[in-house]
Amino acid sequence: QVQLVESGGGLVQAGGSLRLSCAASGGTFSSAAMGWFRQVPGKEREFVAAISRSGGSTGYADSVKGRFAISRDNAENTVYLQMNSLKPEDTAVYYCAAVSRAYLRYTVYYERDDYDYWGQGTQVTVSS
Repeated sequence: QVQLVESGGGLVQAGGSLRLSCAASGGTFSSAAMGWFRQVPGKEREFVAAISRSGGSTGYADSVKGRFAISRDNAENTVYLQMNSLKPEDTAVYYCAAVSRAYLRYTVYYERDDYDYWGQGTQVTVSS
């Protein structure tokens, strides 16, 4: 059983930065592809960014490309989301997720249904 715990959310002004962290336990982190999703009330949870189990491949939603960066530290069992040039429309609850058995080292997963473990989420609020 994999547990994921997000941290680093908070309130920031537009144009500012935040770094989210997701600490994983209970599984083999290096075997898992990881992703970040976000959700606002009344809307579906949407893909933000993902990274392959090797860290060698990444993918981003068009809305965050060039502003957000996903990375991972397999020695620390942690995945990060660096968010720069934040906009009010980035306000959401951000969720970390894992594809616990990612067989291919460089595959990035974009669909919610591919992920089998989820964290509880961390709130990010960007004020204008």
